[in-house]
Amino acid sequence: MNGSGEGIVVLVPAFNEEETVGRVVREAREALPEAAVVVLNDGSVDRTGEEARRAGARVVDLPVNLGIGAAMQTGYRYAAARGFRAAVQVDGDGQHIPSEIPVLLRALEEGADLAVGSRFLDRPSYRAPALRRLGIVFFGAVVTLLTGKRFRDTTSGFRAANRRVIEYFARHYPSDYPEPEAILLLCRAGFRVREVAARFRERGGGHSSITALRGLFYIFKVFLALVMGTLRRPPGAEE
Repeated sequence: MNGSGEGIVVLVPAFNEEETVGRVVREAREALPEAAVVVLNDGSVDRTGEEARRAGARVVDLPVNLGIGAAMQTGYRYAAARGFRAAVQVDGDGQHIPSEIPVLLRALEEGADLAVGSRFLDRPSYRAPALRRLGIVFFGAVVTLLTGKRFRDTTSGFRAANRRVIEYFARHYPSDYPEPEAILLLCRAGFRVREVAARFRERGGGHSSITALRGLFYIFKVFLALVMGTLRRPPGAEE
C-alpha cells in the first residue's frame, strides 16, 4: 500500500450535494491523482450528478434515494468487481478533508483492515452540535462495551477499507445505520478496525435534516440495532 493512489477508489456517497460535491471530487483527485473517484449519486433531485461529472468523477446514478447503507454497498460492489485493493469513503457534504486520506491509507499499511478517521483523537478540529456529540459519545461507549475495544467516533463516515473488507462489505453491509453497525460487524467477524486522528471541517453546503426529536429517536433506534446485532452470528469473511 502506498500513497500514490494506484489501485485505490474514492467512494463519495451524495444526496442533493450540488453545492459541495464538485469541490470534494476535485480535492480527492488532487490528494490522490491516480485514484478513481466514484460518486454514488443516491437519487438526488438536484445537479449533484452533473457537478460530479464536471469535476471529473465517475458517477453511479441510483434511480431513487436508497439511503447511505445501500449507496455504500453499491460502491463496495463496484470496487470488488473492478479489483481495487483499497476503498476510501469521503462524504459529499465537504466535512471530510481529502488531503487526510493518506492518514487512513497508512493505517491499512500498518495492518488495519478498516481505518476510521476520528474527530476526537488528539486535538479536535471540528466541534459537532451538542446532540450529535451526545450521539457520538453514546455510540462510542456502546460499541466499546459490545466489542471490548475502545472506539470514540463510530459515526464517522471517513474510512478506508482494504481488499478483504471491500469483498466482505460487497456481500454484507448494514442498511439502516451503517457507520456504527459496520464497526461492530467487522469486529465480531474478526477484522481489525482502527481509529486514527483526522481533521474535519464544517459542512460546505446544505443542512442536516436531523432535528432534536429525530436525533433522540435515531439514537434509540441505533442502540437497538447494535444490541440486536450482537445476538446474531456475524457472517464470516468467506461467506
